[in-house]
Amino acid sequence: MNRWRIGILAILLMYLSLTSVALAVENPSSSPVNSLEPSIDTSEVDKFLQDLIRQYGDFLPSVSSPHILDLLRGDGFTVQGVLLGMLKFLFFEIMHNSLLLGSILILAVLAALLENLQNAFERNTVSQVGFAVIYIALIILSVNSFMTATGYAKQAIEAMSSFMMGSIPLLLTLMASSGAVTSAGLLYPTVVFVVNAFAGLVTTVVFPLIFFSAILLMVSEFSSRYKLSQLGGFLRTTGNWLLGAFFVIFIGIMTVKGAMGGVADGIALRTAKFATSTLIPVVGKMFSDSIDTVVGASMLVKNSVGVGGLLILALLCTFPALKIISLGIVYSLSGALMQPLGNSPVVSCLSTIGKTLFIIFSAMATVGFMFFLSVTMILLAGNIQLMVR
Repeated sequence: MNRWRIGILAILLMYLSLTSVALAVENPSSSPVNSLEPSIDTSEVDKFLQDLIRQYGDFLPSVSSPHILDLLRGDGFTVQGVLLGMLKFLFFEIMHNSLLLGSILILAVLAALLENLQNAFERNTVSQVGFAVIYIALIILSVNSFMTATGYAKQAIEAMSSFMMGSIPLLLTLMASSGAVTSAGLLYPTVVFVVNAFAGLVTTVVFPLIFFSAILLMVSEFSSRYKLSQLGGFLRTTGNWLLGAFFVIFIGIMTVKGAMGGVADGIALRTAKFATSTLIPVVGKMFSDSIDTVVGASMLVKNSVGVGGLLILALLCTFPALKIISLGIVYSLSGALMQPLGNSPVVSCLSTIGKTLFIIFSAMATVGFMFFLSVTMILLAGNIQLMVR
């Protein structure tokens, strides 16, 4: 249960970070973004925003122009409007899964009736067979939901990975133009490796472990003779530990690389300014001051584009996450509604399914948070050289 709470906290931190950074740009119309906009190619990033508007436009604030630079001017996109759209989308998904909820409740009630028949009669072979058939049908329904949720998560991770591959070159180019050449050179191979490696490990290792652990736990609830709950719990714990290890390794790599490059760039830029103002007569000081202006303008453009990228990244993660959450709510609610009929294996099965779906959500949210921090680290690495200077 703590895993999906951490996932929800991660998404909330994304939006809180976006809010605090966006408030720092009080007058975007007078910023250097407008003067430099024609020279910035954001087509690779804009297509992801356009895809989001095409798929989820009914739940997003309306915009006149689907371009990332227009978001910086507050063109329709507000934090309140986005959060309200998220709530509407979650309610829509829950209502969309109402048929699934009804099917689960019907199967669960039939299973409870057959279980009572087993206890009422000595010759209970027919009721046992009927209970087994219903339980197998419930497992098939659950496996279908697992596959659907895992598909949502994989599609979201693939979309976020593609977005990172499209936005990172733009951000690193702007970073290099602001003087952070060393940071850009260090971070590009690092970010490319981290994005592809950790996304691949989560989809090919963590998700299968979670899936098989759920299957083993459900089968263990059905059989009173052959228990597999320990093995299922071991697989689930292994998946959680691997996810945590991936996150710790990611934080370590990105922090070290970003700090190293930022300090080196700051020292190099400070040395260049000193040499220019000292060794070039008459115009040296003026030329040194112009370096400050160019670097500051490039830094503002980089941060502005980065904030827009963070917003798109958060949206790419949040909509599939809400789909998975709605499925988890359906199964958890079904288990809660069926518990008064008795503590049967069906109730335990429904609770297991709900917990597993929330674990899938937390795994996907963790990957999204990694990508979110990757962009944030790029922005911070470029700002470190400014502080060192």
